[in-house]
Amino acid sequence: MDTAATAARDTTSAATTPARYTEAGATAAGAMDTAATAARDTTSAATTTSAATTPARYTEPGATTTGSTETPGAAARRSRTARTAEPGEGDLVVERSAPLPAARLPRSMGSPGRDGELRRTFPALPARRPDAESFARTWWGNAWVSALEEGALDAARLARGRAYAARGRVDAITVTPGLVLAYVHGSRPRPYRVQVALRTLDDGDWDRFLDAAADRPGHIAALLDKEMPRSLADCGVDLLPGPRDLAPHCSCPDSGHPCKHAAALCYETARLLDEDPFVLLLLRGRGERELLDGLSRRNAARAARAAQEQEPAPLPGVRARDVLARRGLPPLPAPLPAPAHPEQPPTYPGAPGGPDPFALDQLATDAAARAHAMLTAGRDPVAELTFWQDAVRLAAARPGSGLTAATRALYSSLASAAGRTPADLARAVAAWRQGGVEGLSVLEDPWDPPAGRFDRARPLLLAADFPAFRPWRNHLTHPRGHAQLRLGHDGLWYAYESEPGQDDWWPRGTPDLDPVGALTGLGAPGEF
Repeated sequence: MDTAATAARDTTSAATTPARYTEAGATAAGAMDTAATAARDTTSAATTTSAATTPARYTEPGATTTGSTETPGAAARRSRTARTAEPGEGDLVVERSAPLPAARLPRSMGSPGRDGELRRTFPALPARRPDAESFARTWWGNAWVSALEEGALDAARLARGRAYAARGRVDAITVTPGLVLAYVHGSRPRPYRVQVALRTLDDGDWDRFLDAAADRPGHIAALLDKEMPRSLADCGVDLLPGPRDLAPHCSCPDSGHPCKHAAALCYETARLLDEDPFVLLLLRGRGERELLDGLSRRNAARAARAAQEQEPAPLPGVRARDVLARRGLPPLPAPLPAPAHPEQPPTYPGAPGGPDPFALDQLATDAAARAHAMLTAGRDPVAELTFWQDAVRLAAARPGSGLTAATRALYSSLASAAGRTPADLARAVAAWRQGGVEGLSVLEDPWDPPAGRFDRARPLLLAADFPAFRPWRNHLTHPRGHAQLRLGHDGLWYAYESEPGQDDWWPRGTPDLDPVGALTGLGAPGEF
């Protein structure tokens, strides 16, 4: 500030002003602990306010402002405040944006590979130019923005959400009937999961919409050109949302309606509607191909009715020979050929309090693979497994090794159902991934092999400069107790590792007919 009196007045104002809302949902600041701290932070806040309200005097961090008499220490504190301010949360919105966090979308519903007629995924939109006047450029896109802004309860959250969207903090957007879903990067490293729900139209509404579109050929041409005629939107169907029709939900702790992350997603959705009005129609419940097919059928029906009105109606009745002719049922058609591989199951959108969509996706994928095996091979590959073996198979099919929260929950649930511990399940999963059913049998069921391959293994190991392994049943254990070979019923050698003297064996490497080859992945002979 230019005078000490102004600094003192702002200090009093900062101490009595309520703290603004922050990302974590807690208060941003209270009364300062000491007068010196209050004066220093007030100087920084006053400088921030001056920069926001007087764009001509804003300078890059480290530069001086014309007419300012602040000390170098105060200038450095002001510079740090401007650099660390959360975009969209403070009064200063012209700071240099920090790089986005490294966290990206998890393997989820945001995958474009799962798209179909009723699911479309759009890549993250680029950041907007700061001098852009509005987010939407079409009348229907602006109608979407108006529904958001007129139904919002807090204009400040809208402004912060608009700033988030302008900086490109909204990741890939997935659109399904009645739902828009995306991950929005906030101030924390992990992005927030945001969804905006919109009521879908019923069959009666769609019939009225299609009749109105088929009445005028220009409507169909406009839709194909990615345009939405006003006359089509005013056909008596609530196609565009109203102020209270958008239902946002975000994983952040903010209970605002909407929070800044949901507002950012809504602003970016308006840009999608600008490019393709079929996105709005998909949100209302129907995909582009289904709508175009419906319009084609209506045009064909209208053309047929017009042709019938020009021709004389046929005489009523049925020929006698047609009635008395004996009719047999046609033969059944030949079965269709089996597909080359199982198809991707439908996507299950997540809902608060509902089942885990990733777990449902895994079960559906497993069911599709089993059905494909029964169709092509005539047998169920899982039918002969025990409950424990099937639990291990399901856990092994999930990516990862129990490090994520979802995988840990799956391991805990399967282990509890089988009467085992999660550690037992993790060890069994490692054995399953090593050798399937036989690998699990080698882990849990020692047996006495006949003379032959087992007896020849020790001389082969000695010839490869390994020490003399101790035999026990189908096990050969290193003298130091850190490596072990186990012979399976399939004639393969399975390598295991343990901490020396701990007798805590875990499967390692790839099974091999040669005992020396099975130990190759554990290290060279000299390392043993």
